[in-house]
Amino acid sequence: MEHFEKRIVVKVGTNVMTNRNNRIVGPVLRNLIRQISWLYERDTITALVSSGSAIAGKEVLGECSAADETTRRQIYSSVGQPRLMRHYYSMFHDIGMRCAQVLATKRDFSAGEYRDNMTNCYEALINEGIIPIANEDDTVSLTNSMFTDNDELASLVAELIGADMLILLTDIDGVFNGHPDDENSTLISHVNVDQDVEQYVKASNKAFGEGRGGMKSKIKVAKKAAKNGIPTYIANGKDENIIIDIVNGVQKGTLITDDSINK
Repeated sequence: MEHFEKRIVVKVGTNVMTNRNNRIVGPVLRNLIRQISWLYERDTITALVSSGSAIAGKEVLGECSAADETTRRQIYSSVGQPRLMRHYYSMFHDIGMRCAQVLATKRDFSAGEYRDNMTNCYEALINEGIIPIANEDDTVSLTNSMFTDNDELASLVAELIGADMLILLTDIDGVFNGHPDDENSTLISHVNVDQDVEQYVKASNKAFGEGRGGMKSKIKVAKKAAKNGIPTYIANGKDENIIIDIVNGVQKGTLITDDSINK
């Protein structure tokens, strides 16, 4: 049985792992795994929450004839999830590490036997030194009981395993006090849960919008996790050493905390 000094949860979004043509970029995944491996050797185990199954499926299938959006997502994810896991499995195997797929629905985090079962699964994997790779089970999830997005799933996993830290990786540097492309905007390095930074988020901007996985969602999820005692970072996953730097205390991205917990 393995014992780790720290547990962290890292969520990697589709925008981090793909290029402008919506193709999954292998070197980005390898860099992510390199950092997870580095931390592993220093008594920190990572639970990875990975988007990308639908994109991985679309790469293979191209356009899908199903008219219903939910059905299309199910088809793309069903085809793409094993392909995505093949990437992860091969890359972890190449560096002598093991990983496991954990697909979940929102029901699995409800109090009772489903949650107990999910807890046992994660604890067993972590105790064996196996990296859990989580994603929503889009194939069987019902529309009215889906996770808001994988940010929400990541926060639930972090709470489930008692994580010391949650890191939400996106394709911008964090939360800004304006549009991130505006030269007058600056990065907000620290946010307390009672601060209204949502006022800076513009729904007209895709990265900062209301949609699945947008910045408003990340801020909401980060504040909820922080209230549960889990410091949460929103940071740029394309920064080469971002996870290692954050764990080592380097000021990167936006840190969200509940300062009242530490008083």
